[in-house]
Amino acid sequence: MNEFGIKSKTASVASLGLSNVSAAYWNLNPAELVEETIVRGEGFLTDTGALAIDTGEFTGRSPKDKFVVFDDVTKDTIWWGDVNFRFEAANWETIYNRVAAYLGGKEVYVRDNYACADPLHRLNVRTVTEYPWSNLFANNLFLRPTLDEIMDFTPDWTIVNAPGFKADPAIDGTRQHNFTIMNFTKKIILIGGSGYTGEIKKSIFTLLNYILPHEKGVLSMHCSANIGKDGDTAVFFGLSGTGKTTLSADQERGLIGDDEHGWSDTAVFNFEGGCYAKCVDLTKEKEPQIFDAVKFGALLENIECYENTATVDYTNISKTENTRVSYPINHISNAVEPSVGGIPKNIFFLTCDAFGVLPPISKLTTGQAMYHFISGYTAKVAGTEMGITEPTTTFSACFGKAFLPLHPTKYAELLGKKLDTNKVNVWLVNTGWSGGAFGTGSRMKLSYTRALITAALNGELDKVTYDTLPVFGLQFPTTCPNVPTEILNPRATWADKNAYDAKANDLGAKFIKNFEQYISAANDAIKAAAPKVSVNA
Repeated sequence: MNEFGIKSKTASVASLGLSNVSAAYWNLNPAELVEETIVRGEGFLTDTGALAIDTGEFTGRSPKDKFVVFDDVTKDTIWWGDVNFRFEAANWETIYNRVAAYLGGKEVYVRDNYACADPLHRLNVRTVTEYPWSNLFANNLFLRPTLDEIMDFTPDWTIVNAPGFKADPAIDGTRQHNFTIMNFTKKIILIGGSGYTGEIKKSIFTLLNYILPHEKGVLSMHCSANIGKDGDTAVFFGLSGTGKTTLSADQERGLIGDDEHGWSDTAVFNFEGGCYAKCVDLTKEKEPQIFDAVKFGALLENIECYENTATVDYTNISKTENTRVSYPINHISNAVEPSVGGIPKNIFFLTCDAFGVLPPISKLTTGQAMYHFISGYTAKVAGTEMGITEPTTTFSACFGKAFLPLHPTKYAELLGKKLDTNKVNVWLVNTGWSGGAFGTGSRMKLSYTRALITAALNGELDKVTYDTLPVFGLQFPTTCPNVPTEILNPRATWADKNAYDAKANDLGAKFIKNFEQYISAANDAIKAAAPKVSVNA
C-alpha cells in the first residue's frame, strides 16, 4: 500500500478474469475517491462537503432486471416467480466474459468490506467498480474492516459493477441492457447497464435473505432498529411512507441501523455500516440527523443545486423523486457501534392505512404477527405516485417482497418461532387516517403515534385494558398516556358507523385476496389470523 492508500494487486483482479484492466486501485479512502470522481468530471462538491453525482439513465432499482442463475444450488430453493427471475447458467459465462472484456483497458476500483455487524455471521464482500463514486457508496454502506483485516482479507462474495456496459439481450439472455445477476455457485454478483447504487446495496441484502434464514436459522429483516438506555431493543418494519425512518429516529435511543438487520439466537444486528436515505424535501427541522449527515464523505445522488450555488435544493425533483444520500452510520450522532443489540423486546409493524380502518395501535398474537408480516400492508394516497387518485392498497410480503429469494412463509414461520421463544411484544401501528378514509378523515398526528410507541416501549400498554376490533380481530388499548381516548377505537371516530363497517369489510377482503398467493404454504396459525369478513356487509 503506497502513501496514498492505493494498493495494487493485479493478480487478485486477474483471478476474477479482469487481467486486462489498466489499473486496479484498492481500498482508496473517501478523500481519494472523491478526488478521483471530481478529476474524472463525474461529480462535484456541494457546500456541505458532500459529493454529488448523477447515476445516469436509472435513478432507481429495476426489479424486473434482477436475475438468479438457475443451477443445482438454486433450482429447488429459490422462490421463482415475479420476484426472482431465472437466468440460464449457459448464459453466465457469455455475459461475464463480455463485461470483463469491456473493463479491459480501464481503471477499476476495488473495495474490501463486510456485511453483518455480528462477528458470528460476518460476510466478506469484495466490490470491483468501474467508477470511483460507486466504490465510495460501497465504503459508505458496508461495514469497514480495519487495516490489519484488509491485509488478510478473503472475500466470501464478489460484486463486479460495470454501469457503462450495456447488455445485448439476444446475446446475453437479459431482458434489456441493464441487469443484476446473482450466481450462488460462483459467489459473484454481476451488475451492469445501471449506475444506480442501490443495486449494489440490495443485491447483498437479497443474498443475506437467502444465506441467513436458509443456512443459519437467522431471521433477515427489512427494518430499522434502535436501543434504549436500559438496553431494550426495538425493531420497526414499514413500507415507504409509513414513518419507519422518522419513528425509529429517537434522540433518547441509540440507532442500531435504519434498513437491514438480522435476528439471531442472541442478538439483533445491522447488516450495514451506513445509511441510504431519501432526501426529497429534506430539512433540518424535519430530519435533523439526516440533514446533518450530509457532509464530507456522504454521496448525494441525482440532486440539483440552487442556481449558481453549490447549495442543494432538496425540493427539486427534476431528475427524480428518488433523490438519495448515502453516508457512514457514524455520521449519525446517536449511532451505536458496533451496530448490535439484544433480542428485541418490542416489534412495530407500521402501516399508513388511508382507509381509516385500523387502530392507531394494536397488539398482535403470534399468528396475527405472522399473517401481517406476510401481508406487509400499507396504502398509497393521491399524489404519491402518478395515476393514483384515490387510496390504493399495497402489499409487500415481509415488508420487502422484492428482496426475498425464499418463499415468504419461510420468514414468517421463523419470525413466529422467535416470538414464541422470546415472548416479544408485536404491535401494529397505523400512521394513516382516522375518522374516515383519505379525503374525509384526518391523518394521525405524529405526536400521538410517538406517544403510543413510547407507551409500548415503556411497558405502559401492558397495564391497560383492551378491546377487540371487528373483522380484523385486533386487540387495541382503551387508554394510553398523552393520547385522546376517543381515537383509539377507529370505528368510534367515524360519524357513519355503517360506512366504517363497509370499509372494514372491503379492506379485509383485500387482505384475503392478496393472501391467496401464499395460503398453500401457510401453517394453521397464520391462516387463522385472516380477517373475518361479513358476507352481509
